[in-house]
Amino acid sequence: MKHLSFILLLPFFLILSSCDHSDDWTTLFNGKDLTGWEAAENPDTWKVENGELVTSGPRSHLFYMGTIENHNFKNFELSLDVKTLPGSNSGIYFHTMYQEEGWPEKGYECQVINSNPPTNPGDYVERKMTGSIYGIRNVWKSPVTDNEWFNYHIVVQGKTIRTYINGELISDYTEPENPYRPNNYAGRVLSSGTFALQGHDPGSEVHYKNIKVKVLPSDLPTPGNPPEDLEFEKTLLDLASNNFPLIDFHVHLKGGLTMETALANARKYGFSYGIAVNCGLKMGFETDSALQSFIHNYQKPPQTWFAMQAEGREWLDMFSQESIDQFDYAFTDAMTWTNDNGRRMRLWIKEETEVGNPEDFMDQLVNRLVGILENEPIQIYVNPTYLPDEINADYDNLWTEKRMDAVIQALKANNIALEINNRRNIPSTTFIKRAKAAGLKFTFGTNNGGADDLGRMDYAISMVSECGLSPDDIWIPK
Repeated sequence: MKHLSFILLLPFFLILSSCDHSDDWTTLFNGKDLTGWEAAENPDTWKVENGELVTSGPRSHLFYMGTIENHNFKNFELSLDVKTLPGSNSGIYFHTMYQEEGWPEKGYECQVINSNPPTNPGDYVERKMTGSIYGIRNVWKSPVTDNEWFNYHIVVQGKTIRTYINGELISDYTEPENPYRPNNYAGRVLSSGTFALQGHDPGSEVHYKNIKVKVLPSDLPTPGNPPEDLEFEKTLLDLASNNFPLIDFHVHLKGGLTMETALANARKYGFSYGIAVNCGLKMGFETDSALQSFIHNYQKPPQTWFAMQAEGREWLDMFSQESIDQFDYAFTDAMTWTNDNGRRMRLWIKEETEVGNPEDFMDQLVNRLVGILENEPIQIYVNPTYLPDEINADYDNLWTEKRMDAVIQALKANNIALEINNRRNIPSTTFIKRAKAAGLKFTFGTNNGGADDLGRMDYAISMVSECGLSPDDIWIPK
């Protein structure tokens, strides 16, 4: 992250200047017993084993009730080492208070979950993963795995909350004045209070150790900036609290966009990103050896996915299965193909595109597109329903029900997700509703051209309510 700009680093340095010049850490858990802690609801859920605090059993929350700061913390750093077993769920609360039963209503929760247990169709699947400020700024891909110890570091300073996993900044949220909260999140506001650990359910076993706090001065300034567009913020919070995955699977590091800037944008809105690499003739990597060299040197941030954008119809002959398998998923579009006259076209370049009769062009496009979906091993169809500028004004007439259904049926038959594209505002609402009725899965994708058009997924987010999309409609890599 050596290229991070001074502006992006400034809030981080403000915290470091006030936090890291001191070693005044105080241990909250002695590794021997529950001295200073009090369990509510089902105390037997908590045990001390081998110097570790272990939760496994019915719902129970373990509150710190000890003498440090009279268990009332405002600005602080909290550090814990955590290990989850597969499918286990837990959480770390702060600014909370002792509660006899139920999920703590006061304060924020920082999520602990790295994988989901097996579920049946229609069952709730928790998508808010480790590092999330639960329901407020979520992380949709866990940055760590089960069965391995990791460090969870939570910093609260003024109105800013930051979570770090193994030293990596994961969530960054600054609470505005009079923050909006959905009804069941009314207590998730900053104040002061104690810490609590969550025992979630009998199937969740989570281990904690090295629990310590560093108390910070109560008058420290807020280092972050609150959301500016409060109406959009309300939409984000409604989706986040309802477990709706806010993921942009189609982000490119090009045109001046750095990884640091992309991750800062993701944290700003509570998004997760899939970083995509262009692979194909005249479009990025053109040889398998060059791609392998790039993959070998690519440093993947743990909270992101790594995607292959397969360009043109030649890509399968250009790249080995070994290379393809090193990506989390692959996607392509129907913007490059050869027409019946033998002309290879890239539809976004006017000089390379031959439209002719629009109806004949559309028939060729749908024919090529169905062939792509039937024969190319992809997981997402992106830039969907794109038409050249020459005929795009007639989009709604050219994309007839018959043509839409041919594409939708091919997507369904081959288990390929349909991208809702933010850059071009496609597919249309009619197409999306028709695809949803057919049972398709969707993804959000931007296909940004650089740093200035990464944006905030406005079109895709607007389609959630307009088309009645639910969390179950969204595709996520296995």
